[in-house]
Amino acid sequence: MIPVTSFAGKTVALFGLGGSGFATALALRAGGAHVVACDDNPAKNAEAEANGIETADLRNADWSRFSSFVLSPGVPLTHPQPHWSVPLARGAGVEIIGDIELFCRERAKVAPNAPFVAITGTNGKSTTTALVSHILREAGRDVQMGGNIGTAILSLEPPAGNRTHVIECSSFQIDLTPSLAPTIGVLLNISPDHLDRHGTMERYSAIKERLVERAANVVIGVDDALSRAVVPRLKGNVLRAGLSDRQSGSVYADAHRIYVRRDGVPVQIADLTGVGSLRGDHNAQNAAAAVAVALFSGIDEKTIASALRSFPGLAHRMEEIGRRGKVLFINDSKATNADSTDKALKSFDDIYWILGGKSKEGGIGALAPFFAKVRKAYLIGAASDEYAAALGDAVPHVLCSTLDRALQQAAQDTDGMDHAVVLLSPASASYDQYPNFEVRGNHFRELVKALPGFAPATGA
Repeated sequence: MIPVTSFAGKTVALFGLGGSGFATALALRAGGAHVVACDDNPAKNAEAEANGIETADLRNADWSRFSSFVLSPGVPLTHPQPHWSVPLARGAGVEIIGDIELFCRERAKVAPNAPFVAITGTNGKSTTTALVSHILREAGRDVQMGGNIGTAILSLEPPAGNRTHVIECSSFQIDLTPSLAPTIGVLLNISPDHLDRHGTMERYSAIKERLVERAANVVIGVDDALSRAVVPRLKGNVLRAGLSDRQSGSVYADAHRIYVRRDGVPVQIADLTGVGSLRGDHNAQNAAAAVAVALFSGIDEKTIASALRSFPGLAHRMEEIGRRGKVLFINDSKATNADSTDKALKSFDDIYWILGGKSKEGGIGALAPFFAKVRKAYLIGAASDEYAAALGDAVPHVLCSTLDRALQQAAQDTDGMDHAVVLLSPASASYDQYPNFEVRGNHFRELVKALPGFAPATGA
């Protein structure tokens, strides 16, 4: 835990007692603050009270006693309309911040020079966060990884001069972190997402850009127009990363190899050929960004190359679960939008595709160029009818409603085939049937493992 001593003696309001919110309340209390917490779920309030955290209905609170208001990133700050707590805080002149802001202030107080890598992007940020952490650990560094991936940031070990925090940041979290100024800031890409929470692409893009505005060193993806537009505004030391920029000061991927261009000369850093955990162009982009972070961190090239080849991959992101005969089963539950599923469809052939859930803006229309690679589709969740219409006559498909039925049908259809891929890549949020994409992916993994004749992938 990171005790938030920078709020010692202050009274802090908090809304949202999920995983990160509960961790935040405990961290504030450990640092000497008095916390008044609230959640719309009575069970969450009861859990907090059982752990010594005061709860109250913030609708009726005296907001003049609060120095700050910590809002869960999952709670609307601006769109489609602010949560009821937001105008109460603003009306009382109380700052609204999130748990990553608390980390930033604590780091500034206790270890301002502690290495801090912050990573964002519409897609690829979890893989890149995990890959950066893996490279640094292979180099012998003390690494704490968390934020939007896995562990709540305030549940990690405290900042220290020899400890690197590698933190994945969502747009929701960045919006609540006004003092964000990492040692290394990474912006991978920007494409439409979460517009229901940010209103416009302009606002969403501007929020993403905030992560690198004050970074001492910047790794910027340059394979999309919105990210490229950020480059002229950057003030830190900059390394461009991706597939399309091969100028000096760039790290780029070409034919599965990662290069850094120095003084006009390309220097090969690593070869990703045969690394299943980094399959596809999108992972080559992620690897290029991770290499740039490693170079900024002073990691030698031999260690970087070795670490890339030993990367075990990220659960729920093109995760190889195993095979049934010669049929490969892939868990890509983290693909919650079409742009993310695009990467999986590019990476395989003879696909038996399980998709659906809560549709996001734009649906799956952008995936039409890859429909020819899909032998059959199995539709689940709330978006089933919408996606059936989008597939039309181009892809044979069946409405399965649930993941259990979809996998059962896909397993029957591929039984005994010489080559096929059963791919869960939903292109949709999970919230219609599951609490999050992790639960959805875990369910898929367990269903696959229960199939007769299944053999797990090495290390699965």
